[in-house]
Amino acid sequence: MRLSRYFLPILKENPREAEIVSHRLMLRAGMIRQQGQGSFSWLPLGKRVLDKVCQIIREEQNRAGALEILMPTIQSADLWRESGRYDDYGKEMLRIKDRQDRDMLYGPTNEEMVTEIFRAYVKS
Repeated sequence: MRLSRYFLPILKENPREAEIVSHRLMLRAGMIRQQGQGSFSWLPLGKRVLDKVCQIIREEQNRAGALEILMPTIQSADLWRESGRYDDYGKEMLRIKDRQDRDMLYGPTNEEMVTEIFRAYVKS
């Protein structure tokens, strides 16, 4: 693709809200666009870089014989209560109810989910 037809919204000035050097550089290079506090859109150049990093990581994992899994971001609050970490995150953790009125949350990490998967399937 010709550069003249490539969507690359670069910035000439340092964004005021960007304090970290890498954040500033990614914004200025047109890799990301900040949508809100902690929320970013990956623009075409940034998405290409992100995909390349993921490809390198995947190649190294394959070389090491690792397996990849994908877990849901919405998780049962019961798992978090069982681990004792449900209240540790405080009010910042996004908590919701599903259609059956069960407590769910937006999982900030996946330790509880991995533990549940292995508990269900791995027997020693």
